[in-house]
Amino acid sequence: MWRGLNAVDWNGLEHNYGSAKDVPGLLRRCSGPDPADAGEASSELLNLLFHQGGWICSAASAALPFMLRLAATPRVPSRCAMLELVAMLAAEAGRVEARFLDPGWAPAWERALPGLLRLLDDPEPEIRRAAADVLGACGSPGELILPGLLRSWEAEADPATRLELVLALGHSSLRAPVGARGAEVFDLLHGLLDAPQPQIRLAAVHALAPTDPGLPARRLDDVLEAVRDPSVELWRRTSSVQTGVLGVHHWASELFTGPAPDFALGVLADHHDDEQRVAALAQAGGLLSRWRSPVAPLLPRLVGRLDDPVAEVRFRAVELLACLGPEAAAHADEVASLLPDDAVRTTRRRESVGEAALWALARMNDPRCLPGLIELIAGARSGFASNSAHHPATDRHHVGLPSLPEALRHLPDHAELLLPVICDRIGTVTDGRLLHRICETLAEWGPVAEAAVPRLLDLLEDDRTWTAAATALAGIGRGGAEAGSLLLSRARADGPHGKLAAWAYWGVCGQPEPALEILGHSLAEQRFRHPDLRKLAGLGVHAAPHADRLRALTADTDPWTRVEAAHALWAVTGDTETTVPVLAAVVRKLTEGTHLPVMLPAVRYLARIGPAARPAADLLRGIPAHDRRLRSDGGWRGFTQDEDVRSAVQELLSASST
Repeated sequence: MWRGLNAVDWNGLEHNYGSAKDVPGLLRRCSGPDPADAGEASSELLNLLFHQGGWICSAASAALPFMLRLAATPRVPSRCAMLELVAMLAAEAGRVEARFLDPGWAPAWERALPGLLRLLDDPEPEIRRAAADVLGACGSPGELILPGLLRSWEAEADPATRLELVLALGHSSLRAPVGARGAEVFDLLHGLLDAPQPQIRLAAVHALAPTDPGLPARRLDDVLEAVRDPSVELWRRTSSVQTGVLGVHHWASELFTGPAPDFALGVLADHHDDEQRVAALAQAGGLLSRWRSPVAPLLPRLVGRLDDPVAEVRFRAVELLACLGPEAAAHADEVASLLPDDAVRTTRRRESVGEAALWALARMNDPRCLPGLIELIAGARSGFASNSAHHPATDRHHVGLPSLPEALRHLPDHAELLLPVICDRIGTVTDGRLLHRICETLAEWGPVAEAAVPRLLDLLEDDRTWTAAATALAGIGRGGAEAGSLLLSRARADGPHGKLAAWAYWGVCGQPEPALEILGHSLAEQRFRHPDLRKLAGLGVHAAPHADRLRALTADTDPWTRVEAAHALWAVTGDTETTVPVLAAVVRKLTEGTHLPVMLPAVRYLARIGPAARPAADLLRGIPAHDRRLRSDGGWRGFTQDEDVRSAVQELLSASST
């Protein structure tokens, strides 16, 4: 097995963490008698040779023959792990640019291919499945792969391996030249569309869909039957899919592009299996997070799951209604009926169904959420997130609740009822981060939070809590004038937060001099961040001495700096000739469905500019009709991002037409 291992100059080869001198030892450990140690070595080898992909390192090319020898040796505990790693490397080799592909990979792969094909005859079905997966993932032309796969298909009796072979045949038939057996594979796959086994039919649809994009829609009934049939569990045993109901639902949903809800509606139909109903809501969430038009057909199905016997199903259904927020407000009564539901999820935070209902009603601005939220503010056990979390915008919906302060931000209309308990709470909070988040919520509420000023004054006197209080007071504004002297003393003291104190002093007293001095000094010494530019904009004409510097910053390489500098320049000078083109350039890609966080303030600033921003308004005029959600985050935040940017665009359209 180790013939030639010591002849390789491993010290001169490279992997993701530098020299490959540690690879031989890991390879030897992968063959050891201790399965736990072999598994640990396999994982380390994967990290070194593949990590997150993006290139094929020289160490991978050198290790390839030894990994395949391990895979071909009976009783080696890491056989499947080696083939999984080879599949990942082979697929990545077909994706990366030539400059990221080690020159030694292609000849190493060519030498390894015959041995890999022989693994299709291995006595162990999991090895045959893994080998088929590698052959489907690799870049070798079909004429080299298809004969072996067809021979294996004729001899194979294991149901899960037959699924893997169908997928491998489909992938390999796409890689030219396909050779003389290509037509035979095409006929075989089409014949399997009418096979008696539902999972074989599903595999055939997947195999043929790349060359026939309309096939999944035509065979929707077959796809739905397969993913809802008990035999869907076969996919857990495959090498390429390796998942059960939830994963197969998602994998099948990838066959259907665009906003059409037919697949989601199909899986949302009644089913006796709990996991099926959970998976169906996952599909609905994924579709709704990407598109707006499926809301109308899917909404009744979500509401229909609110009385499901399984807590996870109820939670997911009401959490999706929370994400939809105003779009689901007509069903607030059904949501409110779940407020007493204390059943919890089997997650670390153990969020309850009733808490999801609170969140949904908050998103609907429904006052029935207030009693429950007041209890949570006062310190009752909470499944709401402990921190603000951001998740990437993918085709899967991230299920979860926001932090409690984030939920409260949607309720400024109910500040009068919420403020007493918030004031009590901020006097006892020992978690500095939580205190800051609560005070940021008060700042967003603005003047309606004035009743909190006396408690904020207490916090302002404490060196540990004054920055949180100053943040809230800056947003509350003139109603916090009593804090003026304390803020001024904080602004004049040496420390890293003088800007905040000076800004809050301007907010509560309307005196710009301290903020102008501190912000101007930072601007001159280029020690500012883009929020400082936002503060300068808030000072308006008082910041006129800095106009030239702001104008120069509108050409900065950082988009946040450009946006905030352009807005500040307009707020200080009224200049629209410079600012409107800068802001319009930042939001242009909204028309292509691209959303970046910097775009929302840019649209809002354009709306403030009014008629002079008409060129930008004309650019974005089609946005309200766009079906794709405009988001850069996943989970509930993606829905609110879409709402916010569309609302801002509508304000811009209205303001520019006056």
